[in-house]
Amino acid sequence: MYAVVDLETTGTKTSWHDRIVEIAVVWVDEGGRIVGEWCTLVNPDRDLGPREMHGITGAEARRAPRFADVAGDVVERLAGRVVVAHNLMFDAGFLVAEFGKLGFRVPIADGRGLCTMRLAEHFLPGAGRSLQACRTAAGLPEHRAHSALHGARAAAGLLAYYLRRAGDPPPWGALADEARRAVWPPLESAGPVPVPRRSPEEREPHFLTRLVERMPRQRDPVVDAYLNLLDRALLDRHISASEADQLVATADRLGLSRADVERLHARYLVNLATIALEDRILTDGERRDLESVAALLGLAAADVDRALGEARDTPVAARPRWQLEPGDVVVFTGQMTPPRDIWEVGAVTHGLTVGSNVTRRTRLLVSSDPDSMSGKAKKAREYDIPIVHPTAYRAMLEALLAGR
Repeated sequence: MYAVVDLETTGTKTSWHDRIVEIAVVWVDEGGRIVGEWCTLVNPDRDLGPREMHGITGAEARRAPRFADVAGDVVERLAGRVVVAHNLMFDAGFLVAEFGKLGFRVPIADGRGLCTMRLAEHFLPGAGRSLQACRTAAGLPEHRAHSALHGARAAAGLLAYYLRRAGDPPPWGALADEARRAVWPPLESAGPVPVPRRSPEEREPHFLTRLVERMPRQRDPVVDAYLNLLDRALLDRHISASEADQLVATADRLGLSRADVERLHARYLVNLATIALEDRILTDGERRDLESVAALLGLAAADVDRALGEARDTPVAARPRWQLEPGDVVVFTGQMTPPRDIWEVGAVTHGLTVGSNVTRRTRLLVSSDPDSMSGKAKKAREYDIPIVHPTAYRAMLEALLAGR
């Protein structure tokens, strides 16, 4: 009878091109019992906005379906039911906007459903507006904030509280009749598997596991394309999901087997060890850096010792180190801490040029989420421009200053 909805979004205003990044629907029967639920992340095809609020990363969202892919699933779960939300005006506005982008009008509006925030004025006089404040006033336990599924469950629990006090039939019975008569667009479920959030302990599988197991080549392949991509990916000592996809695709295009790639990674580690030993001193920091890179490349601590031994015994020509130079153009994207304008002032102070958009002249893009789907990040990947985290960028600034 009821479909309780909760959303996580990139921001608060559809007029600012904010989009849905997570949607959950919980079904509740006439007695207030939860009888079903559905939730998925949604790829907004843009920057994710306040990640510190919703906690969703680009690595998660970029593999999620777009709203167009799940629009039929949403219709299937809302049609014929009274739509409920805590602050229905907000959720209804975003749903109307998303369906509007697809050319459809949907029977969702502030006055065509139940808002558990507004109902609190009657059932919980004096309670605060937030969902948690209402649940506390109702004697209900705390819930996890900024998660669509937990939010929908929490609002469903609040609705059940109202139903127990409203009597039978509840005073909003006419809404149920209207919901059954409402006409929804003829959209069918496209069948994509919902993409849930990862649990905190869940990790992305190592990209080596995705390489084709083919017979290794009999000769050492010439793979500058792969090694150059690896250089960029490791600038911030982190291989993002986007970079892992690129590495797998490049290895496949070059016909490299997993054994080929593992051999290239071992060679790459030797080159890094050679750079670390240029002054014939291996510091603790250099050792930790080699171990960090080894782990990212699917190598073990023993491989670090092997690489150092080879670098000492038979030094190889080290690959040129990537570094910023005075006058290089850097661009910043997404929300950052401290604010972006402070980073931009710092870049100019170090002799760099700050660009407002990514062009082929851009040397580096700095983003708090290297898997960002912002327009700038998309252009950087198109132009093969490195995308790094602010922490790595700060280290590059220090290296630039030391090199003067």
